Amino acid sequence: MPIPSGRGQAPPLHFLRFAPESLRLDAWHDCCTARLLWDPGIRIHAAEALDLLGDAGATIDRERNLARIPRELAERCLASAPSSFELYDSEGRPKVRYAGNQVQFDPGSAAIEILDHGATTSRPPVTADFVRFIQLAEGLAPIDAVPTSLVCQDVPQSIGDLYRLYLVLRFAAKPVVTGAFGIDSWHVMRELLATVAGGAEALARRPIAVFDVCPSPPLMWSEITCQNLIDCARAKIPAELVSMPLAGATGPVTLIGAVVQHTAECLSGVTIHQLAGPGSPIVWGGSPAAFDMRAGTTPMGAIETHMIDLAYSQVGKALKPGGLPTHAYLGMSDSKLVDAQCGLESMSGALLGTRVMRVAVIAALETAGLRRRVKVLSGGAPVTQSWAESIGADGYAEDAAAAVALAGRLAQARPLSRCSEESSFDIT
Repeated sequence: MPIPSGRGQAPPLHFLRFAPESLRLDAWHDCCTARLLWDPGIRIHAAEALDLLGDAGATIDRERNLARIPRELAERCLASAPSSFELYDSEGRPKVRYAGNQVQFDPGSAAIEILDHGATTSRPPVTADFVRFIQLAEGLAPIDAVPTSLVCQDVPQSIGDLYRLYLVLRFAAKPVVTGAFGIDSWHVMRELLATVAGGAEALARRPIAVFDVCPSPPLMWSEITCQNLIDCARAKIPAELVSMPLAGATGPVTLIGAVVQHTAECLSGVTIHQLAGPGSPIVWGGSPAAFDMRAGTTPMGAIETHMIDLAYSQVGKALKPGGLPTHAYLGMSDSKLVDAQCGLESMSGALLGTRVMRVAVIAALETAGLRRRVKVLSGGAPVTQSWAESIGADGYAEDAAAAVALAGRLAQARPLSRCSEESSFDIT
């Protein structure tokens, strides 16, 4: 089972050709703000957001639902966004800190299929599946928050979002990563959270949840997600931007072009959010991917996807003094089975997110009783051999080529077999 949510203090992983401290805001504003936020602008299908932007100095074309956001406005709103905040558990204790080089990630938030142990085909999840998932996430110490990761198919779709939140609040005490599917349901979800937190004011002081809000690529906000963004800002409930440019489809085909579009979409979100509630907590996040034109799929486990994640996180950390809190969807795979591809892709994403997550992966394997059957290889630029040995990894490699050779030697030493519970399989 993928790790529901994780974090760690990681060394900077630079994808862009410059270090964060040398990132010139002028260059990104010239590219993202002047050329995209202003021309062609952002399509916004929420009247209240257009009113906020128009009153603050943006040029509004209401017939086209188009807002042209001037650079000065985006900069002012960026400056008012906090560089850090904390999420609390249901008992009011701080559990998750968004700040500095802290890395926040989870493997998605709305799965509509689940794969049973030993099965070869997936099925729609039901309440019992999600409750087991919540209890697992609640019981694993390395996991700081519980996401509403499954969409239960045994309840009406109209209450699917608030039902997921209700289940997490009932069966877990950890903070929640969630999201609303509608405008009205967001208010019901807020009432659920306020009831657990001790009232609306207590929820604002000690938030126990963060809401995902997603712009629609390219350069557009739907009415539902934009209103959710505004409502979060006014209630002082943290919002998590999830920009999703699909390189080669709903975004530029180049990776750097996808990062530029991601920056523009997130800047528009920060601007709307801070106009609605100056100083309210917001997270610079996303779920981009590089489009597979041969298969027509969105490979979330591809290295190109990870590269975009690293780059946009680097931008978010550098756009203002102290940076913005950042988030990514990592630890995912495009495999439909728990196989070698699943292990490689999900582990690679988690490792790129933060090397500390490697400790959590090993702990999760031990908890599941799988540690003796799995070989864990650790390596790459962020770590050393002594560090890999200190966390209990089975091997270290400096780069991908060395990892392949090492995996081959380990596989020869302990052949793969599906016939015995004592057999081993490799995760690299």
